[in-house]
Amino acid sequence: MPPRRRHRSPNPAAAKVLPSRASHEQVVTSIIFYALAGLTVLSAAITAFSRNIVYSAFALLGAFGGVVGIYILLGADFVAMVQIFLLTIFAVMLTQGIADVNVSNREVGIIPALITVALAGAVMLYAILRTNWYERKVAGAVAPTTYGIGNAFLGPYVLPFEIASLVLLAALIGAVVISRQEISE
Repeated sequence: MPPRRRHRSPNPAAAKVLPSRASHEQVVTSIIFYALAGLTVLSAAITAFSRNIVYSAFALLGAFGGVVGIYILLGADFVAMVQIFLLTIFAVMLTQGIADVNVSNREVGIIPALITVALAGAVMLYAILRTNWYERKVAGAVAPTTYGIGNAFLGPYVLPFEIASLVLLAALIGAVVISRQEISE
């Protein structure tokens, strides 16, 4: 009886399973996402637990920056730009009279804060575990959202958009009036 031959592939490299380019992109995207999430959570923790208001404010800027990065990673470019706009407004408002501020969060109790964090964490964990998450089967390029949002604002949602802009204008005028009254007093 002749010895049994093993079936060999004509191409030895074909036997090795090489990772595809798409899997490399998914790994890089996951690393970037977790880095941005870590930046956001760490900055938020520094904001909450810092005893210096200036450190808290700069850490809040870091948290906002992490959220902007996550929005960009998810393809929500319009929301990311609005977040950057709000971040810029916050930075301008922060620099006005920062030396005059003497605020500290030492009066806040640690026990009520831990209870609040535990309750909020329990609610979030419950929501995470009970949600049926949608997973995309095919990884593709994320399309920008500004075109669709712009068409919606100028199409079926033009009236609510204009009403919201008038409400924001009234709030801005009210803020200017209130700040001018404080300066004159």
